[in-house]
Amino acid sequence: MNLKDISLPKRYNYIACFLTLDCNLNCAYCLNSFAGGAIVKSPVISGERLNRLVCAEDLPITLQGGEPSLHPDFIWIIKNIKQSLNIDILTNLCFDIDKFINQINPSRLHRKALYPSIRASYHPFYMDLDELINRTIKMQQVGFSIGIFSILHPEFKQEVLKAQKRCQDLGIDFRTKDFLGEFNGQIYGTYLYPDAVGNGRGKGCLCRTSELIIGPDGSIYRCHHDLYKNFPPIGNLFEPDFKIDDIFRKCNQFGNCNPCDIKIKTDRFQIYGHTSVEIKDIRDKY
Repeated sequence: MNLKDISLPKRYNYIACFLTLDCNLNCAYCLNSFAGGAIVKSPVISGERLNRLVCAEDLPITLQGGEPSLHPDFIWIIKNIKQSLNIDILTNLCFDIDKFINQINPSRLHRKALYPSIRASYHPFYMDLDELINRTIKMQQVGFSIGIFSILHPEFKQEVLKAQKRCQDLGIDFRTKDFLGEFNGQIYGTYLYPDAVGNGRGKGCLCRTSELIIGPDGSIYRCHHDLYKNFPPIGNLFEPDFKIDDIFRKCNQFGNCNPCDIKIKTDRFQIYGHTSVEIKDIRDKY
């Protein structure tokens, strides 16, 4: 079936394609399960549907999860996404990198950007740093744009900073991100709407996203909260007439937002001050 192109609004900042929500790790602080999120297994996406998307050259599709490499067609999808769409990957790098190197040309994952196209996550206590470093260097040496990212969780912040120094001494781009969410009864993170996260009382609001959130079965969600908690999607890439309406949508989950959606962060041009969603008209219920 020939499906019509789907154009993204010019102000969109991110395309998150969750190839799967499965993961080989089980990190206690994973934002996928923040505030009791229900990670529901669902059919994995067919890669060619992504080719419906039409977006700016500087707006890549970020393949992620869970762990995206657990998708049975992980490499096929990378090879078959049309060349006009750039690709980034968020991964813990726990896959067969020799097979990846043999089948993927580094130029396919290399573009003009201020951050690496492959962002490998480091999770102390859940993975081996030496192995991650060796894998990263091997991919770096054959030309892949790759770096390591880690969360400054209060429990192992110093461990991460030591790993960062070690990696930087080896010529590896190692960047840190703030820990988001709750730890020992305290909410961490800098949010544009502080009352939107962690209070457990859903209020009404109007909310507009600047991100395309694609679930494992091709469903499109308003936000990370809706994806992780299996709320009804707003559409699906498999629907012939699906288009993106850049509008404010009614929501009754203000107060239960996922931190990813409301944190103050850098945009894709690395300019600080961006937030994924815009919220207005907060009230008791809609």
